[in-house]
Amino acid sequence: MIVDLPDLAAMEAFGARIAAQLRAGDVVALTGGLGAGKTTLGRAVLSALGHTGEVPSPTFTIIETYDPPAVRLPVVHADFYRLKSPREVEEIGLDDYRDGAALLAEWPDHAGGFAHEPSCLSIALEIHHSGRRAIVEGGPDWLGRMP
Repeated sequence: MIVDLPDLAAMEAFGARIAAQLRAGDVVALTGGLGAGKTTLGRAVLSALGHTGEVPSPTFTIIETYDPPAVRLPVVHADFYRLKSPREVEEIGLDDYRDGAALLAEWPDHAGGFAHEPSCLSIALEIHHSGRRAIVEGGPDWLGRMP
């Protein structure tokens, strides 16, 4: 599925559609080059889940967590750009963070990828004209609830 995102309002609306379908255990794997909109889409999802505060980019912290009541369900927002090897995911304890939470994963390939998980919604963002385009592919658990 291809979703055109010509402006920030469209990105926020897309994030809201993802948030409406998001469940604990889901992974939203965000790929795309630098500046493609991965963090912007992550912020839109978190905002639609109820978060009203600042959403810092997890580029340097690698993992940021968001818990109820600030959001509808626990969310881990991770940026794996700085990982040198997928083995580092174990060292940072990602599985512990993910327990009972949804995962927004930027640069998922640096963590070994998540597309093999049935609960993975893969979103490849690319710059398209003056906006963005999202190429969306859902795992089996997303059947019937694609945003």
